[in-house]
Amino acid sequence: MGLLPSSFPNGVGLALGTLRGHKLRSALTVLGVVIGTGAIIGVGSILAGLDGAITNILRSFGTNTLIVFKFKIGFRTGNLSPEERVRKPLTLEQARAIRERCPSVKLVSPYLFANWQMIHKARFKANDLYNIDFAGTEESFVGSGQAEMLYGRFFTAAESEHKLPVVVIGEDAYKGLFSTGDPIAKWIEVDGHQFEVIGVMKRPSASMPGDNDNRILIPYYTMRKVFPNATEHMLVVVAEDGQLAKAQDEVRGVLRQERRVPHDKPDTFFISTAEQMVEDFRKVTAVTALVMVVLSSIGLLVGGIGVMNIMLVSVTERTREIGIRKAVGARRLDIVVQFLTEAVVLTAAGGLLGMLFGWSVSMAARFVFPSLPTEVPLWAAALGVIVSVGIGLFFGIWPASKAARLDPVVALRYE
Repeated sequence: MGLLPSSFPNGVGLALGTLRGHKLRSALTVLGVVIGTGAIIGVGSILAGLDGAITNILRSFGTNTLIVFKFKIGFRTGNLSPEERVRKPLTLEQARAIRERCPSVKLVSPYLFANWQMIHKARFKANDLYNIDFAGTEESFVGSGQAEMLYGRFFTAAESEHKLPVVVIGEDAYKGLFSTGDPIAKWIEVDGHQFEVIGVMKRPSASMPGDNDNRILIPYYTMRKVFPNATEHMLVVVAEDGQLAKAQDEVRGVLRQERRVPHDKPDTFFISTAEQMVEDFRKVTAVTALVMVVLSSIGLLVGGIGVMNIMLVSVTERTREIGIRKAVGARRLDIVVQFLTEAVVLTAAGGLLGMLFGWSVSMAARFVFPSLPTEVPLWAAALGVIVSVGIGLFFGIWPASKAARLDPVVALRYE
């Protein structure tokens, strides 16, 4: 074993010499390792950045906020069930019942969606804006933290009661319709109806990376007047401080009574909290991470096979050299260490290049999606290096053992 320490640096030197002597061959050999390692680091950085961004977004809904809808919204791992498709919508009366009968609830805001079968359009002069998020709500929606005003004000309960044609718009809707002009007291057209702009909302912190804030909100009863057939409600419920769990139980009890749900049947609605949505999101990203590992493994497998092939070629090319080394006293272990070291240096070089490639992917993603704070997680970098070295060791065993088993007399006669 005394020769092992000296064999390792000698093996590194020989491996680097082989890389320099066969640059193109070495580059093609480790290409799969570069791609596989780069995929691990690049996708890992995007997932880490996305996890941080989405987690912060979901938690910005507030630690005391419940989102209630007739089925689960947000991150789902499957399609709607037949029972979910035929559920009756939530109603304004149910929102009122929650407000009156749930002592742990601070406020409830009905959020009435416009007709889902339509593509809604807003217009100001020659500027058109499509795919807007058109809904009606009440003054209490301001208390949810999602309607902080940039310009002007939010509409009042009196304006809703009188069905006045007033509107508040999202920050990106303002930019699309007015550019940088003053929107207050201007009239816009939404789906053929005229509304006076009284306020512009800041982009909510609870918005996905790359999403535009194209909200167009009008008073609740104005929406009922404009779209009398609109029925789909979402309820935004804000609990008293520190009473989220209690409020959730109270809301569930009231809704089961109001929706006539038998005691032995499951809920016909779904209550989401920020932490539940974070957990659902991480279940989805776990599947993505698994797919990433599988795809990266294919690249690493191809790279490993390439390393094994090139090492077998190297053994054949250097048969006479191996014979000379054995003739002057080199042991089998020395030969194994030499060729394993060459394989590891090849794949480690590929791993380092893969780290650079993955970091470039991460930076490119940040450039294309500025709102996505990508970062290279330590686990991805460490995993990339460890796996690349492991690939070298695993696929270098056969060539190294083949070289070590060569008979020195036969090897010296090899031409």
